Amino acid sequence: MKHGKKYVDSAKAVDYAKQYESAEALDLVCKNAKAKFDETIEAHIRLGVDSRHADQQVRGAVVLPNGTGKTVRVCVFCKEDKYEAAQAAGAEYVGGQDLVDKIMKENWMDFDVVVASPDMMGLVGRLGKVLGPRGLMPNPKAGTVTPDVAKAVTEAKAGKIEYRLDKTNIIHCPIGKASFGAAKLEENFNTLMEAVVKAKPAAAKGTYLKSCTVTSTMGPGVPVATAKYGV
Repeated sequence: MKHGKKYVDSAKAVDYAKQYESAEALDLVCKNAKAKFDETIEAHIRLGVDSRHADQQVRGAVVLPNGTGKTVRVCVFCKEDKYEAAQAAGAEYVGGQDLVDKIMKENWMDFDVVVASPDMMGLVGRLGKVLGPRGLMPNPKAGTVTPDVAKAVTEAKAGKIEYRLDKTNIIHCPIGKASFGAAKLEENFNTLMEAVVKAKPAAAKGTYLKSCTVTSTMGPGVPVATAKYGV
């Protein structure tokens, strides 16, 4: 893959033989974020588990202390007695069968997070083929299937992110924007790492945190030392 001049220049500043401490790595990533827009900073964490086994799945959600820097549009499926609370918490869309019909018939997808009360999952389940591939299907592990829909909306708006393994046993997560600066990004990064470590499956053997890289949207990855997280 051919990279542009800015990327090549940024890559020269990274010592790939070195494992950077998180503060230094994120400072370098911010300096290398030279695009004309506010680049998203991401963490890519490779784990020593096998996602093909049900007892080695790693999945959950965590609220980043400084948010993600992204405006999140929330769609809530609940009974009418919870409409007001969901709207007061900031949900853009609240409904039931009407929203299911809109998604099915109009292919409407103007939202980033879907929250559902447990008593609505029979209805929401019909949207599995539409929401599933986009990673939008509500899930109890991610806290998006809950009786307290208002709390779930508040957390989504505050910067709650979901983390889960892909097929190559890597977790990919946004941890903020380049404009946050290294200190705020490090707070977010540490919060994510602690959550991933806490989610270590009992069946995982050997080294759990294999490697970790932080990167900006257009910049090169910077390797991060994971020893301080203890696994």
